[in-house]
Amino acid sequence: MKRVLVLGAGLVARPMVRYLLDAPDLEVTVASRTVGKAKALIGDHPRGKALALLVDDEQKLDKLVSRCDLAVSLLPYTYHVSVARHCLDHRKHLVTTSYVGDAMRALDQEARRVGVMLLNEVGLDPGIDHMSAMAIIHRVKDAGGTVASFMSYCGGLPAPEANDNPLGYKFSWSPRGVVMAGRNEAHYRKDGREVVVPGEVLFGHHWPVDIPGAGRFEAYPNRNSLPYVGLYGIDGTRTMFRGTLRNPGWCETLGAIARLGMLADEPRSDLAGMTGAEWTRSHVPGDGELADDVAAKAGLVAGDPVLERLGWLGFFSDEPIGLKEGSDLDVLARLMLDRMAYRQGERDMIVLHHDFRAEYPGRPAEHITSTLLAYGEPDGDSAMARTVSLPAAVAVRKILEGRISSTGVHVPVSPDIYEPVLAELEKLGIECREETEAA
Repeated sequence: MKRVLVLGAGLVARPMVRYLLDAPDLEVTVASRTVGKAKALIGDHPRGKALALLVDDEQKLDKLVSRCDLAVSLLPYTYHVSVARHCLDHRKHLVTTSYVGDAMRALDQEARRVGVMLLNEVGLDPGIDHMSAMAIIHRVKDAGGTVASFMSYCGGLPAPEANDNPLGYKFSWSPRGVVMAGRNEAHYRKDGREVVVPGEVLFGHHWPVDIPGAGRFEAYPNRNSLPYVGLYGIDGTRTMFRGTLRNPGWCETLGAIARLGMLADEPRSDLAGMTGAEWTRSHVPGDGELADDVAAKAGLVAGDPVLERLGWLGFFSDEPIGLKEGSDLDVLARLMLDRMAYRQGERDMIVLHHDFRAEYPGRPAEHITSTLLAYGEPDGDSAMARTVSLPAAVAVRKILEGRISSTGVHVPVSPDIYEPVLAELEKLGIECREETEAA
């Protein structure tokens, strides 16, 4: 019997926990700050256990890690390295769904020395995006070809029947994380030229993308795409782009919010009792009509649909925001979550789409696409939860079964990792559909 420790019981944890408990040879302990959330995941399963844990309690965390065979960190990414160090001390494997940072990468040599795998980026994005892309890249290379262009898009969105608000978005994960992503500078390569997009104008840099079977979306750059040229082994590619998908209207609305200075993360001391209109006025000095002053500062014209969306969000409301403390970012996240949460019975949708140009000596080039469409279950698991947590859960089982046996710090870009994970995900109904045509 193998023992798995799952740290965190948030929005995406349930599919992972249930999948692991379905394995007859696993015992699963879920440790969370709110033990009630952990208990809800375990239920009355005889091989499950729920515990309370404050992640800053290093002594208790160390004891829990010492008793498991593998730990999964679904905690905020800032805690992953701490968990990893405990895993190294006790020679335990670790799985996370988060990006590898420099501090995690620095543990590679020690992990190899003690024979431990620290597997990261095995969720959706990052995760399924890496694995599905590498399956195609390796196939092109095996056929003697090269990848001349790679563009990848991913978005978590309301399913079409649930897309009923002016911003075309609802939250299946942390609202604060969604709006924070709008502050990131972006880098990518297009037709051999490096493009840098400063964070303050990120949402002004977008274009329409048609996804077969899903519809038209708008795409904007996602962080720094350039390191993936080396990670994916496609050094000669002329285009490398990783982007985020949203429904039309999102970018122009978030761009206006950024121009109003409402994405700041510095604490404010004046939020108690503040209304939406008062918060907006604190960013838009003037003595005219508030909507007119907002339009002037944000570069909008009268009647612009963005003003209507801001009004719908509560920017001009006399209702209290309901925060006693926090930052502008927290206020925006609160206003959005109050209006953009999924209602009972509504489904979310995941769209992941890769677009390749593959070139071969002596024969025509190919245009290859790979598309994942996944939908949540009404009153059940969201598509976001399934596509983030199930790849990690599958990796856990494959590591403990010895099917994945590498040591060190890894992301799932090698066949020994992605092939067994993708094969199992296909059985679970999470599958990328590929199409190839002459370019």
